[in-house]
Amino acid sequence: MRKRSGDRTEQLIQPNAENQYKVRGEDVPLSCPMPGMYLWNSHPKVYLPIENSGHAKCPYCGASYTLIDGLSG
Repeated sequence: MRKRSGDRTEQLIQPNAENQYKVRGEDVPLSCPMPGMYLWNSHPKVYLPIENSGHAKCPYCGASYTLIDGLSG
């Protein structure tokens, strides 16, 4: 599904559509749902500590996140 944002068209991700997400260092600080996901039918935003272990799990929806590259910066 697409959303029009200014002159750009962005691809939005359906939250909780998958159980496993691969994220990059540029996504830190990591939150669930992530920016770019639909929010209307999801849970409140929660920040997930992925920096130390490279893995995090959302306490609301159970989505699992894996850091696939190092932290940016």
